Amino acid sequence: MLSFGKKKKSEIDLEQHELLEHAHQRIKQKKRLYYHLVLFLIGSIFLILANKVLKYGEAYDWSFWVVLFWTFLIALHTFNVFVTKKFMGQQWEREQRERLVDLQKKRIGEIQKEIETDFPLSKINKKKDQ
Repeated sequence: MLSFGKKKKSEIDLEQHELLEHAHQRIKQKKRLYYHLVLFLIGSIFLILANKVLKYGEAYDWSFWVVLFWTFLIALHTFNVFVTKKFMGQQWEREQRERLVDLQKKRIGEIQKEIETDFPLSKINKKKDQ
């Protein structure tokens, strides 16, 4: 049936929204890694062809060192996506956020106690009455 009024909002609770957001971030991370890997393969082939076939800088085998360094960067990127981000994922972020909020609440409580001891409300109210 057609309705011309306001569209109904899909009801997605906060937890589902966080899960979808986390999944979207993981997809983007993996997509960037695969893009980096394809770029690495094409770039490595080009560098090796430039050095060996086109004899650009033939006196020194520079393409080997460039590809080796790039391989190291790919390995770091892969480790970051599949190991680091997995262990420091959504649950870890939630725990860290809760810990920091608790620390802030504790600090605010300490500051409030400090203010109440230095400037008690009874003295402030007496000054207003006079």
